[in-house]
Amino acid sequence: KVLAENDQLRKEADDLGPRVELDYWKKKLSKFSYLMEQLKSPEVKAVLGVLTAAKSKLLKKWRALDIRITDAANEAKDNVKYLYSLEKYYDPLYNNDPVSMLDAIPGLINAIKMIQSISQYYNTSEKISSLFVKVGAQQEKKFPDYL
Repeated sequence: KVLAENDQLRKEADDLGPRVELDYWKKKLSKFSYLMEQLKSPEVKAVLGVLTAAKSKLLKKWRALDIRITDAANEAKDNVKYLYSLEKYYDPLYNNDPVSMLDAIPGLINAIKMIQSISQYYNTSEKISSLFVKVGAQQEKKFPDYL
């Protein structure tokens, strides 16, 4: 069920700020970390031992699911790491006056460019574009008459 939800397209309002992106990936990380813990439990290892001993055909499906869960957990972990690194750059969008906010934009753009160039998972045009939309939405929300 969690993997099916993970594969679904994400639907969000157009006026959400960049903190929402971090919160989204933190929730995913929490779900997949919990699943990873369960996969390492003695109970699961015992079941896998029985399936292996029985040379069950289910092992192939199990391994495919395990790989998908591990990849999703790694993606969430990687994305949370990089999105946390943006926090100091997008905090002024929530807390400061228009001039301070605008002064923070070049650093934020450079940090996003860095993420695009080095992140294994967050470097897609869809994710980067969505992040820029959230930055713009927060600017508009905080100072609609200034921009």
